[in-house]
Amino acid sequence: MKKDIHPKEYRLVVFKDMSNDYAFMSKSTVKTKESIVWDDGLEYPLIKLEISHTSHPFYTGKMKFVDTAGRVDKFNSRYQKHLDKKENK
Repeated sequence: MKKDIHPKEYRLVVFKDMSNDYAFMSKSTVKTKESIVWDDGLEYPLIKLEISHTSHPFYTGKMKFVDTAGRVDKFNSRYQKHLDKKENK
């Protein structure tokens, strides 16, 4: 195996699911500019997630539609433009 390819700067980071405000702490090397005060009163780097195990349908067993960025609306508007062009030909 190659030597010195794995990062050594692991630190505690808070990951927060923005769809249901669930947060958990884990070690990571990911860089972020945001931070949050955790339950112990200390400040930790924050990574915002769109989906975690508490909101993903596979883990919850529920079909929950999460559209945080309006992706479906964007797709429908783009597709509608395509259909309009087809009809005008």
